[in-house]
Amino acid sequence: MKRTLLTISLCVLLLIAKAQERSLTLEAKRNDNKSIDFNFIKTDPGTYTVVVKFASLSNAMDPGSSFTANDYNGRLFNLTPSNKEQGVGYGSYTTFYIRGKLNPKYNPGLIYLLPYKNEAKVQVAESGFLGAAYFGKTAPEDWKSYRFYTAEQDTVTAIRKGLVVEVKDLYEAGGEDVSYTSRTNELIIEHPDGTLATYRGFKKGSFAVKVGQTVFPGTSLGLNSKYDRNGKYNVSIMITYLKSVDVDKTDNSSTKSKSYYGFITPHFMTADNADEVLVAQKVYMAGSTPEVVQKEMSKRELKLLSKPKK
Repeated sequence: MKRTLLTISLCVLLLIAKAQERSLTLEAKRNDNKSIDFNFIKTDPGTYTVVVKFASLSNAMDPGSSFTANDYNGRLFNLTPSNKEQGVGYGSYTTFYIRGKLNPKYNPGLIYLLPYKNEAKVQVAESGFLGAAYFGKTAPEDWKSYRFYTAEQDTVTAIRKGLVVEVKDLYEAGGEDVSYTSRTNELIIEHPDGTLATYRGFKKGSFAVKVGQTVFPGTSLGLNSKYDRNGKYNVSIMITYLKSVDVDKTDNSSTKSKSYYGFITPHFMTADNADEVLVAQKVYMAGSTPEVVQKEMSKRELKLLSKPKK
């Protein structure tokens, strides 16, 4: 089991906005009324928090430092001249962005489904922590990450309604004897309340969803896999929320650096219990009810669900 603990805690960095790949860019547009729009373009429809700091700014109020960017593009903020007869002036500025809505309001007691179809038997393990830049160098007090094992390869399903914001389908699995690996396929789903679920460990080419798609509890996502020849079929899941964008205080040079993200200990529905906090090494049977599946659906989604299938 030690290899499992190393695997997920090493790989959690993939939740972060990938600065090297320029997931988000800013463009400044001067308008006829002398104001300036700062617009963003990004590579997926999920939510990012963007921090912008100006070295200098004249003839405009400071717009604040953190902003929310939704969808693929839009206006992040506007600089309006204090003196309408003159333009806005600014020197250089720096930007930092990270996936997630800052400090979203969420229900810690919300019920999730297990990530497999009804009546599937699942063994649960908890994964330990290895230091990572965006999660601090010491284990966060609220750290929680699960791995779900099945006896045979099985279909992984969504534990909650959400928007697919990232899919990585790059690696073959099961061909190596390794103590840990970052070469696993994953997807990230953003929930309606702004929390994020990261699913890791899919078989290459098995994804049944794509970026921009809305999924519901029980929606098929793809097939689980095993990352070495001696392992078991599994998928790992952690649920997080963005709690800080304070770059200065989250100093990676410090051994006590703090995490940008908070971690949620989810409550699951099982076949035997409507509200359960999972216990490591225990075997559970997946179950669901219409109430859990439909609780976050819109009226339009419920209407479509009720239509008879042709």
